[in-house]
Amino acid sequence: MKNKITAILILLLMISSSCKDLSVLPTDATSTETLVTTQAGLTNALNGAYALFKDHITFNGIVDQNNMYLRQFYHLSDFASDDIVNGQVTTDPLYYSFTLGHSPSQGNTRYFWYVSYKIISGVNTVIDAVEKSGDQDPAKQQLLGECYFLRAFCHFNLVRFFGKPYSIDPESPGIILRTSLNDESVKTRSTVAEVYASVIADAEKAASLMTQPRGVQYASKEAAWALLSRVNLYKEDNQKAIDYANQVINSGRFALETKASYPGLFSKATSSNETIFCIAFTAADDYGKFGSIASMIYSDGNSGWGEEYASASLRSVMSKHPEDVRWSYIVPWKDASGTVQKKNGIEMYYISKFSFQDGSPNLSSPIMFRLAEMYLNKAEAKAKLNQTAAALTDLDQIRRNRGLEGALYNGALPAGYTALDAVLEERRIELAFEGHRTFDVFRNKRSLDKTYWGYHLPGLKETDIDLSRVPSGYPNMVVPYTNPRIIYFIPIDEVLSNAQVVQNP
Repeated sequence: MKNKITAILILLLMISSSCKDLSVLPTDATSTETLVTTQAGLTNALNGAYALFKDHITFNGIVDQNNMYLRQFYHLSDFASDDIVNGQVTTDPLYYSFTLGHSPSQGNTRYFWYVSYKIISGVNTVIDAVEKSGDQDPAKQQLLGECYFLRAFCHFNLVRFFGKPYSIDPESPGIILRTSLNDESVKTRSTVAEVYASVIADAEKAASLMTQPRGVQYASKEAAWALLSRVNLYKEDNQKAIDYANQVINSGRFALETKASYPGLFSKATSSNETIFCIAFTAADDYGKFGSIASMIYSDGNSGWGEEYASASLRSVMSKHPEDVRWSYIVPWKDASGTVQKKNGIEMYYISKFSFQDGSPNLSSPIMFRLAEMYLNKAEAKAKLNQTAAALTDLDQIRRNRGLEGALYNGALPAGYTALDAVLEERRIELAFEGHRTFDVFRNKRSLDKTYWGYHLPGLKETDIDLSRVPSGYPNMVVPYTNPRIIYFIPIDEVLSNAQVVQNP
């Protein structure tokens, strides 16, 4: 059985390995009791949890510069979508997401599972200490609320990757819930519905506790509401999704970036009007070509690998409005004559949403929640409640601020579109490369159409760029929501150490 002493030792190790840019109390001045009961100790412990989203830490005895929570998060989400195209075969496990060639032993899922539960274990230690102390100091209650938020956030991301969408089968196996230091190490997977209930309960408690916001690089009441809006949308509890989105919007703390300011939103994430919660990176966290998020999808010729690009599919959707300022994050790589270059027959359109913080091509502070998503959540929920005009009004709020003043819906759907079609198209463009696309498709029981050339088609050669030559029904070109590989296998480490875990089919 896990016990408090073990959990605290894990937390101490986490802090020592994960806070290179955060101040930590001197080891000769900090007892275990002080660490988890004093304001300074609690703050340092919690900072260690935040750092685990961005740090490279030891896993299986080594520190791999490609292992980082956020890097793997974007592998598992966006790289499985139709928004990014893979330009070549690679040994990086991101390739398994592109091709759906999943296995229980792939490195990115194993690390993501490991570091997620490491964060959860750390915040559970803080929760246990604060609640046992009975201390009602508002500053400590804020930190307690942040811990509940991080636990909810990590559990929710895990269940999205390793459990079926709630809308498809809420009683199917989800993930292992870790909500107590006294949890048995050998434990069964909770159902998807049970995980959602736990996430919602944690996020609601987090919102009730957080009254002293510390900046967008930390959780806040509004971040908890944003999470609740997202979770209830996925659960199809549509009115709650709307209500929580409205609470964020009506808080007065945020505003949509305008056409003029939008191009700087992501490079200035920590100061953007639109950011609700981000993972703050500093110059000390600039991993350059090795291990950064940007290195996978952007290169200025020297800075990144530049092996993945904005897909022809996404660019086709966006092509209706070349005036859309959201094009600013799709960067064509052109030769001296102005022609877009190709790699293995694929046009090289780099993605710069994770670049140019402080001018660095590999540095950014990835945004986990921002205001535009709240309008999109409202719009989708209203579309499903048959409130078409109201849904389109929410979409127009965004379009008006993205340079599409002359292309507003004004309450009227385009020919051949349903309200949900319009919402999902807007979500795709607005939230591209931010980890939403696969979830948006599959939870709405739609198919992911990847009928374009790229290395998501395993076994083909570079000369097979004429898709008319590809055999009809070639695997992984069109991925229905019923495909078992819309989710990942439970990592082999958990299966081998936990006899009660049932593997995904």
